[in-house]
Amino acid sequence: MSKHSDVAVPESQSFLQDQRKRRIFGDVLVYILLGVLSIIWLLPVVWVFLESFNKKTGPYQSTFFPTEYTFDNYIKLFTERNILDFPRMFMNTLIIACFVCVISVFFVLSVAYCISRLRFRGRRFFMNFVLVLGMFPGIMAVVAIYFILKAMNLTDSSTTLFALILVYSAGSGAGFYVMKGFMDTIPTSLDEAAMLDGCTRWQVFTKIIIPVCKPMIVYQAIIGFLTPWLDFVMAKVICRTQTNFTASLGLWQMLQREYINNWFARFAAGAVMISIPIAILFIVMQRFYTESMSGAVKG
Repeated sequence: MSKHSDVAVPESQSFLQDQRKRRIFGDVLVYILLGVLSIIWLLPVVWVFLESFNKKTGPYQSTFFPTEYTFDNYIKLFTERNILDFPRMFMNTLIIACFVCVISVFFVLSVAYCISRLRFRGRRFFMNFVLVLGMFPGIMAVVAIYFILKAMNLTDSSTTLFALILVYSAGSGAGFYVMKGFMDTIPTSLDEAAMLDGCTRWQVFTKIIIPVCKPMIVYQAIIGFLTPWLDFVMAKVICRTQTNFTASLGLWQMLQREYINNWFARFAAGAVMISIPIAILFIVMQRFYTESMSGAVKG
């Protein structure tokens, strides 16, 4: 008669064998990690927002967060315009961003439609050339772009805004790859059926392709707006006088030695003001994106 002895399973081994306990333990670790990352991400944002209400205008203080708060930083940012005219810089940036947003959307749509729907000699070479060209950082062309604009007499103070719009929107068509990939998913039978009904290429583009591509138009509009809105390098090279400064140059100017002691809190207020149009754009565009996607699912 054989004797069977019960083998005690170690507690650590039973824990590893219990799928439910492992899942709970993994979820706890994930939530802890996400909580720490969210604090690290939100802390600078909260600090800048609170600093914009700081009563002390200088950058140095004994506490991490301000102890006294006031609205004077926002008021002075838009009323004291004799030293740094931030409202004009803000408006310059808004004008440039709006024009570039519209132009870049049209350019990207046009190039993506031609590459996706038309077949012509040099098409693949063009796609490969643009792909390789996009691997180089844009800052490498800053000096060349400046001298081209100078040769065209576009570096004067009266033409600075036009020069920035031209620079930001001229090469936007090279970012057609994402839009082309979306257009490739649209059946060509729609184009053929429309052309059999007498539509021209332009009518197919405007009445069929553009309505279907609304989600990608929203994406491209956001990219086209944020590029000039957040750019510093190109604006720094082209803009020479404060009357033509963009908002990023104005914020940079506030941190210079002669301004920082009186303008640091206003710099934080300006950073908050810069984020407001971006937040509005995302909220508005998200609504259109949701509507267009729901319409696509229904169709």
